[in-house]
Amino acid sequence: MYTGGDVPWQWEEDGMICTRSAAWSAPGCHDGCGVIVYTDKETGKFIKVEGDEENPYYQGRLCMRCLDVAEAIYHPDRLLHPMKRDPKFRGKADKWERITWEEAYDMIDEKFTKIRDEYGGKAIIFASGTGRVTPPINARLGYALGSIQYSYFHSGNACYVPRVAAANTIQGCYTCPDFSMQFPDRYDNPEWVAPKNIFVWGNNPLIANADGNLGHWVVDCMKRGSKLIVVDPRLTWLAAKADLWLQIRPGTDSMLALSMGKYIMENGLYDHEFVEKWCYGFEEYEKACEPYNLDWASEVTWLDKEDIIAAAKYMSEKPTAVQWGLAIDMNLQCVTASQALCNLWCITGQIDIPGGMITVHDPYNTEVWLPPDPREVFTPEQEKERIGSNYEMITNSGMVQCQADSMIDQLVTGRPFKIRAAWIQSTNPLACCAQDPEPRVEKGLRNCEFVVGVDCFMTPTLMANCDVVLPLCFYPEREGLRSVWYYIQNTNKACEPMGESKDDFQINWELGRRWNKDLWPGETLEEYFSYLIKEAGITYDKSRKLNWIYPEFHYRKFEKGEQRPDGKVGFNTPTGRIELWSTLLASWGQKPLPYFEEPPMSPYSQPELYKEYPLVLTTGARHYESFHSEHRQMSRLRSRLPQPLFEIHPDKAAELGIEDGDWCWIESPIGRCREVAKVTPIVDPRVVQADHGWWFPEADPEDQGEGCFATYARNINVCLPSECGDTGFGNQSKCYLCKVYKCTPEEIPLPEPAQPKDRFAEGSFRNSTLEAEMED
Repeated sequence: MYTGGDVPWQWEEDGMICTRSAAWSAPGCHDGCGVIVYTDKETGKFIKVEGDEENPYYQGRLCMRCLDVAEAIYHPDRLLHPMKRDPKFRGKADKWERITWEEAYDMIDEKFTKIRDEYGGKAIIFASGTGRVTPPINARLGYALGSIQYSYFHSGNACYVPRVAAANTIQGCYTCPDFSMQFPDRYDNPEWVAPKNIFVWGNNPLIANADGNLGHWVVDCMKRGSKLIVVDPRLTWLAAKADLWLQIRPGTDSMLALSMGKYIMENGLYDHEFVEKWCYGFEEYEKACEPYNLDWASEVTWLDKEDIIAAAKYMSEKPTAVQWGLAIDMNLQCVTASQALCNLWCITGQIDIPGGMITVHDPYNTEVWLPPDPREVFTPEQEKERIGSNYEMITNSGMVQCQADSMIDQLVTGRPFKIRAAWIQSTNPLACCAQDPEPRVEKGLRNCEFVVGVDCFMTPTLMANCDVVLPLCFYPEREGLRSVWYYIQNTNKACEPMGESKDDFQINWELGRRWNKDLWPGETLEEYFSYLIKEAGITYDKSRKLNWIYPEFHYRKFEKGEQRPDGKVGFNTPTGRIELWSTLLASWGQKPLPYFEEPPMSPYSQPELYKEYPLVLTTGARHYESFHSEHRQMSRLRSRLPQPLFEIHPDKAAELGIEDGDWCWIESPIGRCREVAKVTPIVDPRVVQADHGWWFPEADPEDQGEGCFATYARNINVCLPSECGDTGFGNQSKCYLCKVYKCTPEEIPLPEPAQPKDRFAEGSFRNSTLEAEMED
């Protein structure tokens, strides 16, 4: 074990108290960057946050979102007190009534237990958003009540989970690019070498910082000699610096991976020794790749054959690392695309070598990143009650959730049984993650008898649907644990929460202990944190003093019996080897080998429709100024990105008579929305990229017209279907069809006010006493 116990976790400096911490939301992103929080010594008030340069994982790097946390803490629209309203007034801003925490807990306890006792725990869903603090404790809270319905509103559960499920199925574990983050001495560690090549595939890590990987590390490795290959429909900053940029047609990743695999095997560029000893089903995989020749691949992917060959050669060199991203998930064939890509780094022997793809596990089996195993809580019969349990890959691949599309269908129809209550924690589906949000998601949630929301601000989802709202505090105001594949660090409380806000851990622990103390052990929250890290042999208080905790890391764990629970050499799969031909997929009724299938809504699968909708629509590219639907009320960040944008190539824009800054309709076969044109050469003339996650906190939440809090007229999800692949995973957010045309003058939205209006009366969700509290 390596720790940071040689530096203090808290000290005094220039009249300020400095607290070392991990910024693991809210607000935030997937990462939990190492920070130093500065508070006033006399008043205890938050002053600023800076990057912690001594933190070996993040090394002091912060983005603008993290640096702007003061605006979030002191924002006048923060939720600061628990509130309730009668369900008949859902959507009404002036019907909220302030209540105490005890009243809120009593009401939730009474309503949820009554429904559970009468209809079973299956009738209550526990929904959370993108993976940070909430998913494991959200599931744990539901399990404590007796509900197995840990859920997610994103169609096809298409965010990270499909890639992890595919990797678990094929490799027996997840793998990440080796950027030295598992070593506290980082780039100076004698065992580590920089990747010879780095693929950034369907990901923009400098902005997204996905899955515990910081985008800066790619640049650090490039400075140390790594070559960069970027697979992306857009010319990102990294793509502009790459040795090879493959501007792929959205939705064709599996074709590219299969054609690369064919070239690698035909030319003997794979690692023969590794394949012979550690891979299962190589001959079958080789045969499966035979149809995917370069001519066909070039036509389908819109890439030059020479570039595909170059990419295959880069992949075959050692060591090569791959940072893959969300674009792989947002395809109905996301599992086979993930499998095709995994197989590339497997046959080339990149697994668990310095600079390659390292196998990763929760440090000391902490239960911070993943929820408890439901099989330890529920009977096999109860497991069958999980919504979407018929999708065997979701049920059996280690990423157990309800299947989102099935859950939303059931909310709307009440079949095969009615969902009667919902717990919605740190997720905003109406404005962000739910495809076709109106009327399906909004109508479905309104069918519930009782809905609870937990968030920092009044979001469209909470305003439209919730009966009780619980106020969430920000990371400088709370205690907690940050655990990712390579290390553990505390989130240390630096200042008191504003108002009566509490953090996710505290809310769920306090409520969860009413239902099942065995799942929420400890007489205090700190004792619960100590339970989570018990295998590290330290208490929570000790972990605070140690700052960061790294378990010992080994390469080539599969040769040392460190990959399997039984201690045998090999991988944690049924055959003990990497399964290029997957025995598990075959047992679940899925194709055991990767393949390519044209997206159902594409220029080639729908040639007649393509004449009317002649552009490929891809969505969800990230911005520095926001994380999904968060940060929309932050004036500094909104001043840089005030309205939703879509990117269109200058040639196509000229053809359509569109100029930069024009309001335009983006219309698909199922819906249309308005966004502002950004004319740019970074996209192909045949492709448009549209922003997601937009809502308008400064608008009147009761206005159902253009000024609506969550105007569907500016939500790209109305253009996308709620539809998953046959595995239950994947959607079409990255590969659909659309057309674009200018709004008429009458259709151009009025500009939103630069600052939110003080439009809410005392007793509503707007806290009119915040300024006075700040003065005190």
